[in-house]
Amino acid sequence: MRNVLFLLFFLVFGATICGNLLIITLVSTSRNLHTPMYFFISELSISDILLTTDIVPNLLNILLNNGGTINFIGCMTQFYFFASSEAFECLLLSVMSYDRYVAICNPLHYSSIMTYEFCVKSVTMCWLLGYFVSFIVSITPFKLLFCGPNIIDHVFCDIVPLLELSCSDTFIVHLEIYVTGIPIVIIPTIIIVFSYTYIVLAVLRIPSSTGRQKAFSTCSSHLIVVSIFYFSLFSVYVLPKGGQTWLLNKIVSLLYTVFTPLINPIIYSLRNKDIKKIVLPYILMTYHQMNI
Repeated sequence: MRNVLFLLFFLVFGATICGNLLIITLVSTSRNLHTPMYFFISELSISDILLTTDIVPNLLNILLNNGGTINFIGCMTQFYFFASSEAFECLLLSVMSYDRYVAICNPLHYSSIMTYEFCVKSVTMCWLLGYFVSFIVSITPFKLLFCGPNIIDHVFCDIVPLLELSCSDTFIVHLEIYVTGIPIVIIPTIIIVFSYTYIVLAVLRIPSSTGRQKAFSTCSSHLIVVSIFYFSLFSVYVLPKGGQTWLLNKIVSLLYTVFTPLINPIIYSLRNKDIKKIVLPYILMTYHQMNI
């Protein structure tokens, strides 16, 4: 079973890197994709590459050797980059929902609101805030004492199973996690909910069914990605910890750390006419050049 899982995750890892690199290359080289929406999609692909590179290689090592060891600094480093990419994705998805809100609810002012400068500043703030908050959450556990079991019952160094191994009082760390979750998770969730509430109301006011379908199709891919991401995230950190629940948490953790970075480029490419028009000629051109 370990060999089968190793092969599965290895193939998923390779496909994830190739798929997200393809999205980044298409967006950066095609003039038709030089729009705010595709700029945000390419940034999401960068985050997905960072996340899967942080998690999967170590997971492959664990499967190959039937377990693995990692020192405390290495464990917290893995958690830091994991938390940074997850925090960035939470913030970026809220910015993308605002982009869809402006495109559907205020289309005449879209170009003046979603300027290149605004997009760059928004993404930069998302990266900086994600790295800063993750640094705060990652630095506090260094003050904890670990004097008992040293086996992390998880697929990577997540903060919750790590804190369960500590023999110190972890109240401050848990409080820190909840406080930092307000700007990283709660506020982006509120922005997404309000954005899509106004989007749905605006779409329902469109008289023709063709117009409604066209308007909703512009944000359906983003809505699918948001649903998958937040479902898996809340499933892991909201469900109570128990014997069977821990097994479920591990499976769901694999969903948003391993499979979601693979699913995102598939959703945005298969459900997007602009990318589908470009990706096939691009692949054929690359194949032709390789043959030459």
